Amino acid sequence: MRPLTETETQTLFQKLAHYTGNSLKNLIAPLDDSPNADRYVFRIHKDRVYYVRLSIANLAVSIEREKLTSLGLCLGKFTKTGKFRLHITSLPILAEHARYKIWVKPNGEMPFLYGGNIVKAHVGRWSEDCPEHQGVIVYSMNDTPLGFGITARGTSEARRLDPTGVVAFRQADCGEYLRDEDNLFASG
Repeated sequence: MRPLTETETQTLFQKLAHYTGNSLKNLIAPLDDSPNADRYVFRIHKDRVYYVRLSIANLAVSIEREKLTSLGLCLGKFTKTGKFRLHITSLPILAEHARYKIWVKPNGEMPFLYGGNIVKAHVGRWSEDCPEHQGVIVYSMNDTPLGFGITARGTSEARRLDPTGVVAFRQADCGEYLRDEDNLFASG
């Protein structure tokens, strides 16, 4: 497990900022105001990026690389081409710091959790002034995070769509824990 390089950090922050906006800085802020305050850091192990407390990451240095499988919260992985891909395991962090949100009606939850995109008929409400091609967190009507995606249209344009028009493209959903469990936690 090692710290990210400058280019890896930049790539990761660009991807996270797509969903969190300005609250990205809250992810790495110290946990309290004391001089030796613990904070969260990003560490890479093989091709996966983990979000973990610095004190725990320092303890993990004493474990052999081959025997260490996971540490902290897995945010995603770097592809062979150097792009960063968010995993569904990053949903708790993204949901906590989300900039734009979409709430789906109960009749739209299952189609989304089975891997489908969000259509206008399934949208209960959404954040105001959400631009096109922006990262959004998808919630059920009772504020349970279900996944995340990218908006297909801006909020004002989406209001004029017909009921079958796609409002957001699915990137990841909680159904992946079952559908993709063999690959989700496999170390590459």
